[in-house]
Amino acid sequence: MAIRRLPPVLIDRIAAGEVVERPAAAVKEIVENALDAGAGAIEVVIDGGGRRLIRVTDDGGGMGPDELSLAIERHATSKLPTEDLLSIATLGFRGEALPSIGAVARLAITSRPAGAPHAYEIRVEGGVVAPPRPAALNGGTRVEVRDLFFATPARLKFLKSDRAESAAALDVVRRLALARPEVAFTLVAEERGPLTYPARTADDAGRALRIADVLGAEAGHNVIPVRGERGGAVLEGLAGLPTFSKANSLSQYVFVNGRPVRDKLLMGAIRGAYADLLPSDRHPLLALFIRLDPREVDVNVHPAKTEVRFRDGGNIRALIVRTLSDALALRAPRTAGSMADRLVAFARPQEQALAMPLRSGGGALASGPAWTPRFVEPRPSPAAPYDWRTSPARPFGDEGFSESGAGVAPLPGLQGLLDVGAPTADARPAATPMDGADLDKPLGAARAQLHETYIVAQTRDGVILVDQHAAHERLVYEKLKAALARDGVAGQGLLVPVVVDLEPAEADRLTERASDLAALGLVVESFGPGAVLVREVPALLKDGDVTRLVRDLAEHAAEWDDALPLERRLLHVAATMACHGSVRAGRRLKVEEMNALLREMEQTPNAGECNHGRPTFVALSLKDMEKLFARR
Repeated sequence: MAIRRLPPVLIDRIAAGEVVERPAAAVKEIVENALDAGAGAIEVVIDGGGRRLIRVTDDGGGMGPDELSLAIERHATSKLPTEDLLSIATLGFRGEALPSIGAVARLAITSRPAGAPHAYEIRVEGGVVAPPRPAALNGGTRVEVRDLFFATPARLKFLKSDRAESAAALDVVRRLALARPEVAFTLVAEERGPLTYPARTADDAGRALRIADVLGAEAGHNVIPVRGERGGAVLEGLAGLPTFSKANSLSQYVFVNGRPVRDKLLMGAIRGAYADLLPSDRHPLLALFIRLDPREVDVNVHPAKTEVRFRDGGNIRALIVRTLSDALALRAPRTAGSMADRLVAFARPQEQALAMPLRSGGGALASGPAWTPRFVEPRPSPAAPYDWRTSPARPFGDEGFSESGAGVAPLPGLQGLLDVGAPTADARPAATPMDGADLDKPLGAARAQLHETYIVAQTRDGVILVDQHAAHERLVYEKLKAALARDGVAGQGLLVPVVVDLEPAEADRLTERASDLAALGLVVESFGPGAVLVREVPALLKDGDVTRLVRDLAEHAAEWDDALPLERRLLHVAATMACHGSVRAGRRLKVEEMNALLREMEQTPNAGECNHGRPTFVALSLKDMEKLFARR
């Protein structure tokens, strides 16, 4: 077949296949043009998921008739003041978006620059251009795309449902809205009410408000500001707390010089920063803004400009990992601000049950028609501290309820119903000694242990509930990390080496990692097919179950990725070891041991979560508890 030159219309349609693969891509290109034009408010209207209509209106600089004619020509752009492709500071620069859209759809652009007597409109249908003509528009630019892909019907077969395409377009607008909080956005789609994101400031407070606008108020309350600098690159933004994680990474928004990107290097760095705080199937919410010299990043490696390449990728990765790790380690212990509200919601049915009427004289439920639940109106919170002795329902006698029940006059009609017998244990708070100075500590003073698993501590203004296993697991893990960073984990030789039987494949994987394990104080060697010999264990775990530890490590050895840096692989092993070296649930602790655990938690970074990402403690303030009992 002879070589021939393709017609311009076909060239544009081929380019459209790379630049505009779905309606959301057209929305992205048009909104980015509006942002580059200096828009302060942008409205996006979508119908049919973007197939039937995409309309983007902005209040930016606008274009005259001559610029309109150039805007729909390929490789015509206002985004490159020079021919230097190594210094790109705008979102769009290829000059392919509008011509590509016009080649496969019915495109109309109406624009009016400041000071112009009226607007002009230009139309393109399937690559056929009509000359500009006068039109009506107050100012800025309106881009209208109808019947997307009508000129290439085969592409329509690859599109998803209207709802799915609309959701993709919404995600594009959300990302751009997070990138530019100072710009107001409005999105109108046929299957939902209008979404409006008011203009915010471009600082941390404004970004937090924009996150609350886009992702919900709870998300805005569960982020902390981060800032770091390394090698000329600056990282700013907001990082989600580990206690507020998602099942996927769709809530991770990263911007490089204001450009939304989805880059593998950046996503990997985020996973590394949260590796010690979240389980592998959970992902943090965050919005990170990276600023660096445009010459240090190549934004021209993908037609849709969603990927970038850094000149020094290692520097950027280290910047993200270090900045996020430091910010998360130094954050204040978090009280579960929304915990009380959730518990109150669970407690509502109990309030209804308490409203059931009783029949006088017996204690059995009243007979008759079926009982209808009713809501008990909460009483207002008293102005003065509550004193149970002033209650009209207080027990008779000066001593209240005595252990023997003496001096208590039963209320009429309730005799037998409240006869629960003598107390089975002394649960009075005074039975537990307490140092008053501990009440002022962040995690308070230990008061009790429940189910040999949870520690109850008291602070000046609330209660702390601690999971003893999760908390001690974090402490052991941080000690292993610190020892590894210094000079390796100290080992403890076994008087009698332990032989552990394994599956042959598991034993082989473990012996292959013998050098990595030795750096953590665990010395193993092959002991024939399907067995390993353990000669030394980490000193921190000398009292643990060696056989159980080795078998657990053998099961996880298949997950240790050789592509990860050696440090990260060692930390994976250390995390498994920490789990075996921590205080187990079911172990009874003395008050001194509980307080020692609380004090050590206060001095340990990331003590709010274990190394699997589970919370180690929950804090309830007095206000939270008053909500639970409808006193507030």
